[in-house]
Amino acid sequence: MSKKLIKDLKPGEEVKSIFFTQRKELRKTKAGDPYLALELSDRTGTLEAKIWDQVSKYKDRFSEKEFVVVTGRTGLYRDQLQLEIENIRRVREDEVDLGDFVRSTDADAIELEGALRLIASGIRNPHLAKLLESFLDDERFLDDLRRAPAAKNYHHPYLGGLLEHTVSVTSMCERVCELYPSVEKDLLITAAILHDVGKIKELDYQKSIDYSDEGRFLGHLVLGDEMVRERVRNMENFPAELEMRLRHAILSHHGELEWGSPKQPMTLEALILHHVDNMDAKINSFIEITEHRAESNGKWTDMRNLFRRPLYIPKAINQEIELPLEDSLF
Repeated sequence: MSKKLIKDLKPGEEVKSIFFTQRKELRKTKAGDPYLALELSDRTGTLEAKIWDQVSKYKDRFSEKEFVVVTGRTGLYRDQLQLEIENIRRVREDEVDLGDFVRSTDADAIELEGALRLIASGIRNPHLAKLLESFLDDERFLDDLRRAPAAKNYHHPYLGGLLEHTVSVTSMCERVCELYPSVEKDLLITAAILHDVGKIKELDYQKSIDYSDEGRFLGHLVLGDEMVRERVRNMENFPAELEMRLRHAILSHHGELEWGSPKQPMTLEALILHHVDNMDAKINSFIEITEHRAESNGKWTDMRNLFRRPLYIPKAINQEIELPLEDSLF
């Protein structure tokens, strides 16, 4: 069966395709009649869906976190696309192309890993160098790092996104150290490499990208801190103050209490990490939002995005400027 991607669906369209069931809830209308509310997904987004009729027939045919083949018709509800399902059944995983459901980075994972190792090799503090070595020589950790996304929706929301984001943040922190020699480079670079390691446990990314139970209960800041503490405990004579400053940078990198940070940055290295991390996340998010609208002819997105404002969609110069024939090179 050919896959119809969510991003390509239009209102009033007959649909028969495979989706992943992110959420399944049995609800009641105001009149007391049962219906099923679903959230379907693929690699291009999510789609609200409803089953209004024959609910008792369909409610046990499938479960959450399963692939299903759906027949139905799209429509608009409060200006949002919605699918009214006429038929649904589960499908086996061997009938599914997982590439339709979980995106992967376009970057070369081998090159990203090599760049990260090269930066880590420059750490001169023996305690921090050994700590990084304990992570980067752990093949199980590396397998997770190579595959993990950096987020469910916000930034780098694809397989390999965490490694891509980590290398980007760490590289920018290196540049900051060149501009500001008073920064304690070894501490900042180590914190940059480790700042999001908790996302390996926070996110479940086997069939789709969603939060794990650990992620919902604890979050990646706490999980990452635990991972660092566990490895430090297995090292001899790791300086207590160095450990606190490293953990502080990791725990405070969201910057503000209202952004989920348990502490605000109180060291120069923690402050830099927060702003660099935030910048890389927002740049990637901006690109994600505008590139998804790039197929339209408009110059602006709508306001339904992370930034809550219209965003200008950049076009390549050679698309915006048509050279006169006599000025062309051929």
